[in-house]
Parts: sequence; C-alpha cells; structure tokens
Amino acid sequence: MAEEQSTSAESQRSATTEEPVTEQATSTSAAADAAKQATDQAQAKPDPAAEALAALKQKSADMEDKYLRAEAEIQNMQTRFEKEQATLIKYDGQQLAKDVLPVIDNLERALAVDADDQAAQSLKKGVQMTYDHLQDALKRNNITEIGALGEKFDPTKHQAVQTVPASDDQPAETVAQVLQKGYLLKDRVLRPAMVVVAQ
Repeated sequence: MAEEQSTSAESQRSATTEEPVTEQATSTSAAADAAKQATDQAQAKPDPAAEALAALKQKSADMEDKYLRAEAEIQNMQTRFEKEQATLIKYDGQQLAKDVLPVIDNLERALAVDADDQAAQSLKKGVQMTYDHLQDALKRNNITEIGALGEKFDPTKHQAVQTVPASDDQPAETVAQVLQKGYLLKDRVLRPAMVVVAQ
C-alpha cells in the first residue's frame, strides 16, 4: 500500500515537471517563427531608399559613360580638323600650280622651235626669260619636276602611254622617252609624267 502511494506521487511529480518543459519549447518555437516571418516580410518589402540609391548610381554611371564617349568624339574631331588644316596649309596653291603647268608646256614647245631671223631670236629670248621666271617661281613654291628619262618606271609618278622593245642601251621597265613632264608639289604628285616604257 505504501509502495503504491509513493509510485503515484512520483508520477504526479514527473507529470508536473514535464508540463513546463513542453510550454517552454512551444514558446521558443513560436518566437523563432515570428522572427523568421519578420525577416521574410523585410526581404519581401525592399527598402525604397536603397532602390533610389541604386537607381541614382546606375544613372550616374550611364551619364559618365556618355560624357566619356562625347569627350572622345570631340577629341577625334579636333585631331581630324587639325590634320586637315595642316594638309591644306602644306598643299596650299595646288590648284593654281595645276593650272600653270599647261603654260609651262606651251613655253617649252615655243622654245623647241628654231628661230631663223633676228626678230624670231628676240622673241625666243623673251619666251626663255618668261619660262625661267616661271620655273623659278614654281621651285620657290616647292613644285619640282619628276625625274623620268632613263629611270625605273614608277606607276605612282609615271603614266605609261606606250611601250618599246627593251635593248642593251634601254633595259626593261625603264623610261625610254618623256612625252610630257610630270611635277610634284612637295611629296604629292601634281601631274604624273607621260612616258614611253621599255618592255
């Protein structure tokens, strides 16, 4: 009888002890669920300030990229303009020189004619003086004659209009005759020399 009473007392004590442990576990689990739910809600609702900051950063990066591209384009345009200006200055008077070259050709043809009498010789002397002055003016402006006769044919400076058979005196791919003189303005070809080439 005494044993039965002690057993029932122990079972009551153990039941009493187990009830608070179960309640404590339940309250801890509920707190964890509440914290998780709050975190989920915070993640679900992004911060408007952070979004605005990210948008401003993106806008700033886009503007900087556009600025750098525009600056590079302006520098390219400036470099191109300076190059074109330098070229214009370097080859200034090119059109005038081209227009003068036929005059030189005509003066050379006039000088090639034989003068028989005194009047013709005087006229030829005047033509020679005009020709010399014109040649001097061209040289002062860096307009020079292209060397051709006996030289190796250069398609950048010579224009072949006829060919003749090569010989011992005239090797192949050399200029055998000059039909019309060519001229350079500094390093640019104003007019290629019209030549006969040995083949």
